[in-house]
Amino acid sequence: MSLKVYNSLTRQKEVFQSITPGHVGLYVCGPTVSGESHLGHARPYITFDVLYRYLNYLGYQVRYVRNITDAGHFEEEGRAAEDKVSSKAILEKLEPMELVQKYTNRFHWAMLQFNNIEPSIEPTATGHIVEQINMIEQIIADGYAYVVNGSVYFDVNKYHKDFSAKGQPYGILSGRNLEEQLDTTRDLEGQDEKRNKADFALWKQAPPQHIMRWKSPWGEGFPGWHIECSAMATKYLGKQFDIHGGGMDLQFPHHECEIAQSTVCNHAMPARYWMHNNMITINGKKMGKSYNNVIKLSELFSGNHPLLTQPFHPMTIRFFILQSHYRSTLDFSNEALQGSERAFKRLWEAYQQIPQIQIVAETATQPELDVQCRQLAEVMDEYMNDDLNTAKVLANMFELVPVINGLRNKQLPLDAISAQTWSIVTSQIKKFIEDILGLKWEQEGGDKIEGVLQLLVQIRQSAKQKKDFQTSDTIRKELAALGILLKDEKDGTTSWSMD
Repeated sequence: MSLKVYNSLTRQKEVFQSITPGHVGLYVCGPTVSGESHLGHARPYITFDVLYRYLNYLGYQVRYVRNITDAGHFEEEGRAAEDKVSSKAILEKLEPMELVQKYTNRFHWAMLQFNNIEPSIEPTATGHIVEQINMIEQIIADGYAYVVNGSVYFDVNKYHKDFSAKGQPYGILSGRNLEEQLDTTRDLEGQDEKRNKADFALWKQAPPQHIMRWKSPWGEGFPGWHIECSAMATKYLGKQFDIHGGGMDLQFPHHECEIAQSTVCNHAMPARYWMHNNMITINGKKMGKSYNNVIKLSELFSGNHPLLTQPFHPMTIRFFILQSHYRSTLDFSNEALQGSERAFKRLWEAYQQIPQIQIVAETATQPELDVQCRQLAEVMDEYMNDDLNTAKVLANMFELVPVINGLRNKQLPLDAISAQTWSIVTSQIKKFIEDILGLKWEQEGGDKIEGVLQLLVQIRQSAKQKKDFQTSDTIRKELAALGILLKDEKDGTTSWSMD
């Protein structure tokens, strides 16, 4: 069975065929490193890590490009097109690149905790200013962008008119109608210089107080958010590549704008397959600052958040995410994570029992069970080939758990299933748990050590609140001597790292 993926562009499942046989170009939109990564970042990067792993398992040579947005992701509809990195650097009294390095390091640390494989290439927006300027110049030369007061805007109306006739209108990915967009777009301050409300910035003139700025043919300024991905994807994956991934929230405007820019420059749809993971909710509500329910990844790992009653191991979170299909909505709650914690422990304990079970029977004494176990194991590949259905793969594993436990505790005779079936079952479980789903278990005692560390952090925070700084400093110094570094924030110690 061939791999099928749901293509957001065509709104249907399609058999995956790479442009170059045996090779895959994969681009996934990375984080904006103006702050600490939160729960919303967990799902896409775990999802596309599994895709990366599975493509490798299928024998493809994959070039996985995931960018870092360290400049230019400004609020385009805001009053002054504020750059997130610049504004946060001012708040934290850091140089912009110091702030970027701080949160890039934390992002990498979190991805390591999730057992995500590093991408092949991780380019940054600031490292590709030249490529972005060159692309903007070409768009202007082709007549699809215009300059106003040192800023450059993409002419959406002209693009829509010209490319609709070619079957590629603006809105082709998200399904949005341009006329409806123009009718519903609010009049916002700072948009007077645009020809049309739907036009988006390729380059913004930097006001005098703006920290991050680069010289360009249009004056000193900084790039728009959308142009960076087009420039970097083109440089490292070519004018057209295989798969573009990201969260569903990026379909519009980000990916829609990418398509327009890249199509003008490269005369081709940038990616053949567009894959999007669905959104995350928390206790049934959309995650957002207005709901006061944004949970940072370090808060998930430490349990230091009002919505959490305990710390949750990164593997529990990974397991929880993979229990749902990536295109379904996923609701996080403290109770749901506790349930996943118990389920993952049950699965892993059964997995650990496998080496202790020796089956040598050539013929099964329970043929129905034998056939059932073999089918449960073999169909896992079909589920993964059906648009990465990790939920069904895990469901089948749990169907096999009672059989594994029964063989181990002698409730089932060792010849209940054949040696051939047992070999298929065990190899499939190992392949999927470790290689494809990327799940692992801490070494014995790891959870206890984490619990002790959490207790020490709580004692230290309590001491600081009581102004017992001697105890607080002693805990910090003694842990540092052991190679455990506490990371303090304005709202308390949120994480630690080991040298």
